[in-house]
Amino acid sequence: MAARGAAAGCRVKQVLIIGASRGIGLELVRQYRQAGAAVTATARDAEGLARIQALGARALRLDVAGASGTSALAWPIDHERFDTVVYNAGVYGPSTAGLQPPTREDFNAVMHTNVLGAMRVLPQVADVLAPGARLAVISSRMGSIGLRATPSGWLYRASKAALNSVLKDVSLVLAGRAVCVALHPGWVQTDMGGSRADIDVTTSVADLCRVLDSLTEADNGRFINHDGQPLQW
Repeated sequence: MAARGAAAGCRVKQVLIIGASRGIGLELVRQYRQAGAAVTATARDAEGLARIQALGARALRLDVAGASGTSALAWPIDHERFDTVVYNAGVYGPSTAGLQPPTREDFNAVMHTNVLGAMRVLPQVADVLAPGARLAVISSRMGSIGLRATPSGWLYRASKAALNSVLKDVSLVLAGRAVCVALHPGWVQTDMGGSRADIDVTTSVADLCRVLDSLTEADNGRFINHDGQPLQW
Protein backbone atom coordinates (compact mmCIF):
# COMPACT_ATOMS: atom_id res chain seq x y z
CA MET A 1 0.00 0.00 0.00
CA ALA A 2 1.20 3.50 -0.74
CA ALA A 3 2.51 5.57 2.14
CA ARG A 4 0.20 8.05 3.84
CA GLY A 5 -0.05 11.24 1.82
CA ALA A 6 1.39 9.65 -1.33
CA ALA A 7 -1.98 9.44 -3.07
CA ALA A 8 -4.18 12.39 -3.92
CA GLY A 9 -7.26 10.58 -2.59
CA CYS A 10 -10.89 10.67 -3.71
CA ARG A 11 -10.05 10.31 -7.40
CA VAL A 12 -12.73 7.82 -8.45
CA LYS A 13 -15.69 8.59 -10.71
CA GLN A 14 -18.67 6.69 -9.29
CA VAL A 15 -19.18 6.36 -5.53
CA LEU A 16 -21.88 4.84 -3.32
CA ILE A 17 -22.01 5.75 0.37
CA ILE A 18 -24.42 3.83 2.60
CA GLY A 19 -25.26 5.93 5.65
CA ALA A 20 -24.36 9.52 4.81
CA SER A 21 -26.74 11.77 6.72
CA ARG A 22 -23.99 13.25 8.89
CA GLY A 23 -20.49 12.77 10.28
CA ILE A 24 -18.07 10.54 8.37
CA GLY A 25 -20.63 9.55 5.74
CA LEU A 26 -21.58 13.11 4.86
CA GLU A 27 -17.93 14.18 4.80
CA LEU A 28 -17.18 11.31 2.40
CA VAL A 29 -19.88 12.72 0.14
CA ARG A 30 -18.41 16.21 0.39
CA GLN A 31 -14.83 15.19 -0.38
CA TYR A 32 -15.73 12.86 -3.22
CA ARG A 33 -17.99 15.52 -4.75
CA GLN A 34 -15.23 18.10 -4.34
CA ALA A 35 -12.97 15.76 -6.30
CA GLY A 36 -15.54 15.60 -9.12
CA ALA A 37 -16.99 12.13 -8.48
CA ALA A 38 -20.62 11.27 -9.16
CA VAL A 39 -21.90 10.28 -5.71
CA THR A 40 -24.97 8.33 -4.69
CA ALA A 41 -25.60 8.34 -0.94
CA THR A 42 -28.28 7.13 1.42
CA ALA A 43 -30.01 8.49 4.52
CA ARG A 44 -32.99 7.45 6.62
CA ASP A 45 -34.83 10.77 6.86
CA ALA A 46 -35.65 13.93 4.95
CA GLU A 47 -33.09 16.03 6.81
CA GLY A 48 -30.27 13.66 5.91
CA LEU A 49 -31.41 13.46 2.31
CA ALA A 50 -31.44 17.28 2.08
CA ARG A 51 -27.87 17.51 3.40
CA ILE A 52 -26.71 15.02 0.78
CA GLN A 53 -28.50 16.83 -2.04
CA ALA A 54 -27.03 20.16 -0.92
CA LEU A 55 -23.60 18.73 -1.75
CA GLY A 56 -24.70 17.88 -5.28
CA ALA A 57 -25.04 14.13 -4.71
CA ARG A 58 -27.89 11.80 -5.59
CA ALA A 59 -29.79 10.99 -2.38
CA LEU A 60 -31.69 7.76 -1.75
CA ARG A 61 -33.86 7.04 1.27
CA LEU A 62 -32.71 3.84 2.98
CA ASP A 63 -33.12 2.43 6.48
CA VAL A 64 -30.68 -0.47 6.72
CA ALA A 65 -32.26 -1.60 10.00
CA GLY A 66 -35.76 -1.83 8.51
CA ALA A 67 -37.32 -5.20 7.79
CA SER A 68 -37.68 -4.46 4.09
CA GLY A 69 -35.82 -1.18 3.73
CA THR A 70 -32.73 -2.52 2.00
CA SER A 71 -34.76 -3.97 -0.88
CA ALA A 72 -35.47 -0.39 -1.93
CA LEU A 73 -31.83 0.06 -2.88
CA ALA A 74 -31.71 -2.52 -5.68
CA TRP A 75 -33.65 -0.88 -8.50
CA PRO A 76 -32.31 2.74 -8.20
CA ILE A 77 -28.71 1.50 -8.64
CA ASP A 78 -29.41 -1.36 -11.04
CA HIS A 79 -27.57 0.18 -14.02
CA GLU A 80 -24.73 1.84 -12.10
CA ARG A 81 -21.10 0.73 -11.97
CA PHE A 82 -19.46 2.01 -8.81
CA ASP A 83 -15.71 2.41 -8.42
CA THR A 84 -16.03 2.73 -4.64
CA VAL A 85 -18.69 1.56 -2.18
CA VAL A 86 -18.54 2.42 1.52
CA TYR A 87 -20.89 0.94 4.13
CA ASN A 88 -20.87 3.59 6.85
CA ALA A 89 -24.23 3.01 8.56
CA GLY A 90 -23.74 2.42 12.26
CA VAL A 91 -24.94 3.16 15.78
CA TYR A 92 -23.12 2.88 19.12
CA GLY A 93 -25.87 1.79 21.47
CA PRO A 94 -25.57 1.93 25.27
CA SER A 95 -22.38 3.19 26.90
CA THR A 96 -21.22 0.47 29.27
CA ALA A 97 -18.05 -0.09 31.27
CA GLY A 98 -18.44 -3.76 32.16
CA LEU A 99 -20.76 -6.67 31.54
CA GLN A 100 -24.10 -4.91 31.75
CA PRO A 101 -26.52 -7.04 29.70
CA PRO A 102 -28.11 -5.11 26.82
CA THR A 103 -31.85 -4.92 26.48
CA ARG A 104 -33.44 -6.72 23.57
CA GLU A 105 -34.25 -3.34 22.02
CA ASP A 106 -30.65 -2.08 22.27
CA PHE A 107 -29.26 -5.35 20.95
CA ASN A 108 -31.58 -5.33 17.96
CA ALA A 109 -30.94 -1.66 17.17
CA VAL A 110 -27.15 -2.08 17.16
CA MET A 111 -26.91 -5.47 15.51
CA HIS A 112 -29.56 -4.76 12.87
CA THR A 113 -27.84 -1.54 11.78
CA ASN A 114 -24.18 -2.51 12.12
CA VAL A 115 -24.33 -6.15 11.04
CA LEU A 116 -27.64 -7.27 9.50
CA GLY A 117 -27.82 -4.12 7.39
CA ALA A 118 -24.40 -4.86 5.92
CA MET A 119 -25.35 -8.49 5.27
CA ARG A 120 -28.40 -7.29 3.34
CA VAL A 121 -26.84 -4.36 1.47
CA LEU A 122 -23.44 -5.72 0.41
CA PRO A 123 -24.83 -8.64 -1.65
CA GLN A 124 -27.01 -6.13 -3.52
CA VAL A 125 -24.06 -3.94 -4.49
CA ALA A 126 -21.92 -6.87 -5.63
CA ASP A 127 -23.53 -6.75 -9.08
CA VAL A 128 -23.04 -2.99 -9.55
CA LEU A 129 -19.29 -2.83 -8.97
CA ALA A 130 -16.96 -1.59 -11.68
CA PRO A 131 -13.96 -3.83 -12.47
CA GLY A 132 -11.32 -3.41 -9.78
CA ALA A 133 -13.69 -1.55 -7.45
CA ARG A 134 -12.99 -0.80 -3.79
CA LEU A 135 -15.55 -1.90 -1.22
CA ALA A 136 -15.14 -0.83 2.42
CA VAL A 137 -17.02 -1.08 5.67
CA ILE A 138 -16.39 1.58 8.29
CA SER A 139 -15.48 -0.55 11.27
CA SER A 140 -13.62 0.33 14.47
CA ARG A 141 -10.56 -0.89 16.31
CA MET A 142 -13.03 -1.39 19.18
CA GLY A 143 -14.06 -4.48 17.23
CA SER A 144 -10.52 -5.87 17.25
CA ILE A 145 -10.10 -8.90 19.49
CA GLY A 146 -6.31 -8.84 19.28
CA LEU A 147 -6.05 -5.18 20.32
CA ARG A 148 -8.72 -5.24 23.02
CA ALA A 149 -7.72 -4.08 26.51
CA THR A 150 -11.07 -2.88 27.93
CA PRO A 151 -14.67 -4.18 27.80
CA SER A 152 -16.26 -0.72 27.52
CA GLY A 153 -19.10 -0.52 25.00
CA TRP A 154 -19.18 -4.29 24.64
CA LEU A 155 -22.32 -4.38 22.50
CA TYR A 156 -20.76 -1.97 19.99
CA ARG A 157 -17.51 -3.98 20.12
CA ALA A 158 -19.39 -7.20 19.41
CA SER A 159 -21.18 -5.62 16.46
CA LYS A 160 -17.95 -4.35 14.89
CA ALA A 161 -16.24 -7.71 15.39
CA ALA A 162 -19.20 -9.28 13.59
CA LEU A 163 -19.03 -6.64 10.84
CA ASN A 164 -15.35 -7.48 10.34
CA SER A 165 -16.34 -11.13 9.89
CA VAL A 166 -18.95 -10.11 7.31
CA LEU A 167 -16.34 -8.10 5.41
CA LYS A 168 -13.91 -11.02 5.40
CA ASP A 169 -16.53 -13.29 3.82
CA VAL A 170 -17.40 -10.61 1.25
CA SER A 171 -13.71 -10.33 0.36
CA LEU A 172 -13.53 -14.06 -0.31
CA VAL A 173 -16.57 -14.00 -2.61
CA LEU A 174 -15.48 -10.88 -4.50
CA ALA A 175 -11.77 -11.69 -4.76
CA GLY A 176 -10.55 -10.74 -8.24
CA ARG A 177 -13.53 -8.43 -8.78
CA ALA A 178 -13.06 -5.91 -5.97
CA VAL A 179 -10.67 -5.07 -3.16
CA CYS A 180 -12.65 -5.32 0.08
CA VAL A 181 -11.43 -3.91 3.40
CA ALA A 182 -12.57 -2.96 6.88
CA LEU A 183 -11.44 0.56 7.82
CA HIS A 184 -10.92 2.17 11.21
CA PRO A 185 -11.50 5.93 10.82
CA GLY A 186 -9.85 6.85 14.12
CA TRP A 187 -11.60 8.31 17.14
CA VAL A 188 -13.38 11.05 15.24
CA GLN A 189 -15.01 14.29 16.39
CA THR A 190 -18.56 13.45 15.31
CA ASP A 191 -21.87 13.12 17.17
CA MET A 192 -20.84 9.56 18.03
CA GLY A 193 -17.19 10.25 18.86
CA GLY A 194 -17.76 13.50 20.74
CA SER A 195 -15.82 16.75 20.81
CA ARG A 196 -12.94 15.28 22.84
CA ALA A 197 -12.04 12.73 20.14
CA ASP A 198 -8.55 12.60 18.66
CA ILE A 199 -9.16 13.58 15.04
CA ASP A 200 -11.49 15.90 13.15
CA VAL A 201 -13.79 14.45 10.53
CA THR A 202 -12.17 16.26 7.60
CA THR A 203 -8.75 14.76 8.37
CA SER A 204 -10.16 11.29 9.03
CA VAL A 205 -12.04 11.19 5.73
CA ALA A 206 -9.08 12.56 3.76
CA ASP A 207 -7.02 9.72 5.23
CA LEU A 208 -9.70 7.15 4.36
CA CYS A 209 -9.81 8.42 0.77
CA ARG A 210 -6.04 8.06 0.47
CA VAL A 211 -6.18 4.52 1.82
CA LEU A 212 -8.99 3.53 -0.55
CA ASP A 213 -7.16 5.10 -3.48
CA SER A 214 -3.93 3.23 -2.75
CA LEU A 215 -5.37 -0.27 -2.23
CA THR A 216 -4.01 -3.17 -4.26
CA GLU A 217 -5.29 -6.71 -4.65
CA ALA A 218 -2.91 -7.76 -1.86
CA ASP A 219 -5.00 -5.69 0.55
CA ASN A 220 -8.19 -7.65 -0.09
CA GLY A 221 -9.72 -8.84 3.17
CA ARG A 222 -7.59 -6.67 5.44
CA PHE A 223 -8.42 -4.50 8.46
CA ILE A 224 -6.72 -1.12 8.01
CA ASN A 225 -6.27 2.02 10.11
CA HIS A 226 -7.07 5.43 8.63
CA ASP A 227 -3.33 6.10 8.32
CA GLY A 228 -2.82 2.99 6.19
CA GLN A 229 -1.38 0.75 8.91
CA PRO A 230 -2.75 -2.81 9.24
CA LEU A 231 -4.76 -3.69 12.34
CA GLN A 232 -5.16 -7.00 14.16
CA TRP A 233 -8.50 -8.71 13.81
